[in-house]
Amino acid sequence: MDITLIRHGEPEWVRDGLNVVDPPLTARGLMQAEQVAVALGGEQFDEVIVSPLRRARQTAAPLLSALGRDEVIEPFLHEIREPDWHGTPSELARTAYEEERSRAAEERWTGLRGGGEAPRDFVERVRTGGVAYWAGRGMYRAKQILPVWHLDQPSHRVAIVAHAGTNGVLLCQLLGLDPVPWEWDRFVTHHASITRLTTMQMRDGHTFSLTRLSDVEHLPKDSRTV
Repeated sequence: MDITLIRHGEPEWVRDGLNVVDPPLTARGLMQAEQVAVALGGEQFDEVIVSPLRRARQTAAPLLSALGRDEVIEPFLHEIREPDWHGTPSELARTAYEEERSRAAEERWTGLRGGGEAPRDFVERVRTGGVAYWAGRGMYRAKQILPVWHLDQPSHRVAIVAHAGTNGVLLCQLLGLDPVPWEWDRFVTHHASITRLTTMQMRDGHTFSLTRLSDVEHLPKDSRTV
């Protein structure tokens, strides 16, 4: 099985000094999305699934058009839910994240003090959704400690357009890594980047190999953002 993880393009997190919740892409982000379509539009995917958030859907739109596919939303791909900061000063979000990053590692599981989804709940939501999604395609973890998977469709190819956090959780799940409350920082991926995994057959199943992480070679060098 081949899985391609695509992070959304650059979003407009701040407008006129105020936070934007569920932001659209910037002009540069829209250009990045078009370049993703150029890079992947000639490939064959059995499925393309998309986060319900605006920045992911706008990133996926040119690719879906190039592939001649309809949009398929998977709610479990929703990024970690932030507090209701829309229209508040951008300083509020910045200081909240600075405080969260200053804590001891285990304390970061509780999340931002201003509310929103705790990392513990976020990781559980995405992992549980991933298990159900993969199982629906005949893929599930073998009953052993090592990260070996049973596959009914080894040639299946899936593209996922989502976020640094959700893609990070899925990446760690597929590789068999224990979760942490900073999944979006463990594997740093650029906007509109392409990450690829493929399975390697074992005697008793399949295991995933990370073949490419945060590839941005399809983007002009002066248009690469994190």
